[in-house]
Amino acid sequence: MSKRKLTKHQAWRIEKIHKERSERVLKRSERAEEVLQSSDLGAETEGLVISHFGTQVEVEGLTEPYKGLSTKCNLRANLGQLVTGDRVVWRPQKSEGGVVVATLDRSSSLSRPDIHGRLRPVAANIDHIVIVIATEPLAHANLIDRYLVAAETVGIQPVILLNKTDLINDSNRDELEELLSTYQDLGYDVIRTSIQNQNGMDSLYSFLKQKTSVFVGQSGVGKSSLINKLLPGIDIAVGELSTKRKKGTHTTTTARLFHIPQGGDLIDSPGIREFGLWHISEDQLLNGFIEFKDHLGYCRFRDCSHEKEPGCAILEALEQNKISQKRFKSYLRIKQSILENT
Repeated sequence: MSKRKLTKHQAWRIEKIHKERSERVLKRSERAEEVLQSSDLGAETEGLVISHFGTQVEVEGLTEPYKGLSTKCNLRANLGQLVTGDRVVWRPQKSEGGVVVATLDRSSSLSRPDIHGRLRPVAANIDHIVIVIATEPLAHANLIDRYLVAAETVGIQPVILLNKTDLINDSNRDELEELLSTYQDLGYDVIRTSIQNQNGMDSLYSFLKQKTSVFVGQSGVGKSSLINKLLPGIDIAVGELSTKRKKGTHTTTTARLFHIPQGGDLIDSPGIREFGLWHISEDQLLNGFIEFKDHLGYCRFRDCSHEKEPGCAILEALEQNKISQKRFKSYLRIKQSILENT
């Protein structure tokens, strides 16, 4: 797919926005440096970024006397882009606020493309990506596969959560069980929950303990309702499900980290209908399908496209039912979508 040519006005507008952003970053850095040069700062201490507000971040103290307290902090220059979940070193101001002076290494980072197609990190130090699906809107295997590939690519362990199990009936039960069995056979964890009758909630609480998780999924799958149940009193906005299209509306706009009363942390990220994978390579896509890994590198031709070449190890595994037809077709669809957007 060819890139759309910008008009002069659009190019000017983009350049203006970039200039304004650069000026804001410069002013922010200057303010932070001014504070650092003053005598209004306390000793260095560790903290956790729980949210991001334009040129500032909200930092929760991890050590006494600031443990559990939130402080809005400016950022020292050249720290890079901080996101929710980052662990940092900060210095509190004696009056109010503070300054982040250093960042600690990330164990993981979750990114997504912005409106210009550039990858931007949205959350860090995540242990699990919880892929929320539901009986309504009906879960599509290709969408689940996209989430799984994205999780495998960034090295974050995924788990599939089937929500709204109270809506399972004779007309959809077999299809759902067949869908979930595909992923269970591959070794992925599957959790089943219902807000209406509370089934499976204890299992979910137990799974989330001592971990930092992020929920992803189509709008309308009950993600916000689940979060409201996990975090009583937070009152995340819940999008209404369209009775005509069976699709929900986007409700969350800013990533934020919450502490679950029963244990564990949860980062609520903006809802997305489809996970863009155009930024990954074909090799990453292949490795994102975990059942392909044992067969990679054994094709007759080094540049095998795994579509029709003789001696293709992937196609041989497909014939031997070591790879399912549905997953292979899903791989081909994702591969095509990547090619169309590069």
